Order: sequence, then structure tokens, then C-alpha cells
Amino acid sequence: MVKSMTGFATESGELSIKSDNYSFQWDLRAVNGRGLDLRLRLPDGLDGLEAALRRRLSAAISRGSVTLSLRLARSDREAGLRMDAAALDAALDLVAMAEARAAERGLHLAPMTAADLLGLRGVLNGAPENADPAPLVTALLDRLDPLLVAFDAARAQEGSALRTVLEGQIAQIEALTREARALAESRRGDQAEALRAALDRLGEAAPNIDPGRLEQELALIAVRGDLTEELDRLAAHCAAARAHLTSDAPIGRKLDFLMQEFNREANTLCSKSQHAPLTRLGLDLKTVIDQMREQVQNLE
Repeated sequence: MVKSMTGFATESGELSIKSDNYSFQWDLRAVNGRGLDLRLRLPDGLDGLEAALRRRLSAAISRGSVTLSLRLARSDREAGLRMDAAALDAALDLVAMAEARAAERGLHLAPMTAADLLGLRGVLNGAPENADPAPLVTALLDRLDPLLVAFDAARAQEGSALRTVLEGQIAQIEALTREARALAESRRGDQAEALRAALDRLGEAAPNIDPGRLEQELALIAVRGDLTEELDRLAAHCAAARAHLTSDAPIGRKLDFLMQEFNREANTLCSKSQHAPLTRLGLDLKTVIDQMREQVQNLE
């Protein structure tokens, strides 16, 4: 199945761990990348979650720049918020120090309210005290499977659209290759006449040249201008590309390499053609190949 490297999925819900209730939301998104680049945005205090997520994602995704985010909040009203006494003491010490330093300089600060103090970072904590994170980590990992299924479906849907585009581009290359083969065949008469004319001119300019050697060199020129090998390779590359599109394995890297081979043959065709219609056709081939390569960059 052809899959895109681009995809997005989200999964949210509620979790009940002993007497604690949580709401969560997973967001998984990916864009194109040369390899697999995993970026995780997770809450603190969930020991073991990151390592487990990296294993799961690496097994499910082979390429792309992937970002997984988790938003987690306690949703039970009974547990409420807990005050960190040590953090409050540290905050009070800092406030007192700031007020004393300001007074030394003749400045008078507005008094802080209890709400101001509780709003300082770290003073209030919504996490349960001394809680073992293992049950919560396990529950979160259990809810990862639906996320991965939805993400895979999104990439497969875009991959299906890309496959249609690529099949059309392969068909264009095949049509241009057939046209090039017909043009190459039709130019044989012109080439033979041009070679005979060149042979006559050389014979008049240098009558002492060995005619056998001269004909041998002209035969080599004719062989170098033959496009049969390049056209056969283009046809073979088209067949290989179609075969890759039916594969269940990731095909992005394979097709990317194949595009280099496509381009190589088109370049050779242009350089060897010495025939204006064939050169124009070779440039058309290069245009389609370049367009196809841009699409291939999106495949896993």
C-alpha cells in the first residue's frame, strides 16, 4: 500500500486510575523527512512513557518528521489542587528579599495577595503526592493504538491520491518513450545520408585516408548515437516503478533512487539525439520526470 509521509490524527478521552480521573488528548502529526525524526512533547513525571512511545512509533513509522504531543489534566473535582509548602516558602523568601531590596532603594512595592502567591509557578500542583506513574503510563499507552490506526489511515488515504498521480506520470513517460522510439527509427535514414555525405567530404579533403578506417570510425559514431539502450532502460524503469506502486512495503527511498535513473537516461537521450524533435521530446521527458520526483518525495 502506498503511504504518504504526511498525516495527522488525534485521540482524546478519560482515564480512571484508582481514585484519580484524568482527561487526555494525543496529537500525532508528520511531514516529509529524509529519515525518521521523532519529537515528543510530554508532561513531566511520567517515567518510562517516552522510551515506550519511541519504540512503538519506530515500529509503526519508517520515515518522516513526526511530532507526538500529549495533553494531560486531572479531571476529578475531589482531588482538587495541592499546595507545595516548600515551593510556597521559597516564594515567600524571594518576595521578602525583593521587598527589602526595593526598600533600600526607596521604592515601595504593592503588597502581594494570597492569589498572587498561589499563582506563582510550582506553588500549586494538580498531581497526586507520591503517586506511582506506572498505572497512568500503562493506561496512556493502551490508548495509543487507536491513534496509530487513525494516523496510518490518514497517510494511506493521501498515499492513494499520490499513487493515482504517479501512475498518470508513469503513463506519460511510457508514451513519450514510445514516441522517442518512433522518432529514433524515422531518423535512421537521415543519419545514414548525413554519414555518407560526411564520408564523401572527408574523402575529397583527404584522399589518402584509408577508406576502411574511415568507415570504421563513422560506424562507431553511428553506434554512439543509437538510443535503443536508453529507450529500453526507460521502459524498464517504468515497469519497475509500477511494480513498486503495488508493494506493501515502504517504497519512497526505492522510487527516489529510480527517479535518478530516469533522469540519467533522459539526459543521455538529449545529449545523443542530434535531432531537434528528439531533443524536444527528451526535454519533455525531463519535465515529467522532475514532476514525478517531487511527488515521490512525499512517500514513506
